[in-house]
Amino acid sequence: MRDLAVVGLGYVGLPLVREACRAGLRVVGLDVSPRVVAGLAAGRSHIDDLSDADVTAMLAAGLTVTTDADEALSSVGTVVICVPTPLDDDGGPDLMAVRSAAATVADHLRPGMLVVLESTTYPGTTDEVVRPILEKSGLTAGVQFALAFSPERIDPGNPTYGLRNTPKVVGGHTAQCTERAVDFYGRICDRVVRAKGTREAEMAKLLENTYRHVNIALVNEMAIFCHELGIDLRDAIEAAATKPFGFQAFHPGPGVGGHCIPIDPNYLSYKVKRLGYPFRFVELAQEINQRMPSYVAQRVQDLVNDAGKSVRGSTVLILGVTYKPNIADQRESPSRPVARRLRRMGTNLVFHDPYVTEWEVDGEPVPRVDDLDEALDTADLALLLQDHAVYDPQTLSRARLLFDTRGRVRDGTAEVL
Repeated sequence: MRDLAVVGLGYVGLPLVREACRAGLRVVGLDVSPRVVAGLAAGRSHIDDLSDADVTAMLAAGLTVTTDADEALSSVGTVVICVPTPLDDDGGPDLMAVRSAAATVADHLRPGMLVVLESTTYPGTTDEVVRPILEKSGLTAGVQFALAFSPERIDPGNPTYGLRNTPKVVGGHTAQCTERAVDFYGRICDRVVRAKGTREAEMAKLLENTYRHVNIALVNEMAIFCHELGIDLRDAIEAAATKPFGFQAFHPGPGVGGHCIPIDPNYLSYKVKRLGYPFRFVELAQEINQRMPSYVAQRVQDLVNDAGKSVRGSTVLILGVTYKPNIADQRESPSRPVARRLRRMGTNLVFHDPYVTEWEVDGEPVPRVDDLDEALDTADLALLLQDHAVYDPQTLSRARLLFDTRGRVRDGTAEVL
């Protein structure tokens, strides 16, 4: 009998598998993608936070990966669901993967099993969506099996905090379910925090990301009017951040990316709307952050025009297309809407990113430059969208014209967002 089955082997599931293997648990990973499973079985990682050596070590520790649910779930004590939760075409939560995973688990549910949902979702999902699907097995949550929710807190590319040393929040369907989950996560995490129940644990995740979403929108809107007022907002932020209480620094940028900030607050907004209320903070923050790519493109046009050229036909070098620095993850990166807008203006786009070899926007490839120095020398404007470590101020100083959306160059030689 295996200790743990992880359903979904992506940015959330794989770090969980790694820590469980390190803790000596017998682990099986289940994923619907034959490509992902074949790559892992061959010792290849497909996410930034795990190296090929990490995967090899996991396999050596006994990890099995499969697309076969019978193989993965027929004899296991704990199942953790880590599948994607994107938005649907109407901007609401798409729980198709969660429902499918829950149904698969239900087919293999046995008395005494612990089932945990880690996929980010709206409050009530574990009890209102997952539990009824699992109970179609004939077993009752909190009686014959344990059910809990534990929000993932994975921060791709973070060199300091990983799964083990980031406090793990858990909330169970019953108090006994919570304790089962606490016992499990206590084997792989340094600290486990008990929430009152599944809804409180689900809300904790959305609160964390909505807090960031709203505050990023605040500084993004301030960046727009501070530019008109001739105020260096980043300098003001640095000054405000010297206050040892009551302030946390957030910084403007070309938009928001990743799964958490652009998507998760919409889950909370969806739930609130079902109560008949608008969630005005989230809706306004979404509006502000979504218009930043257009604002950045407009600033590019103004800079090129001020230099005596037409933006149409000018070459714009995009620096960094990922959503975070020093990783390859492009999920929801604002670089695509920025590029889309610049293309409509008639610019010739090229890009450079040390972590991305091929990049396309709306199905059309954007040429990649290999020689960064030469590209900076020849482009009409260099647009820094992601401040990878390779983009140091000295290197960027080669650009004819530089628009820095990340505040990397502060010596007055660049136009800064």
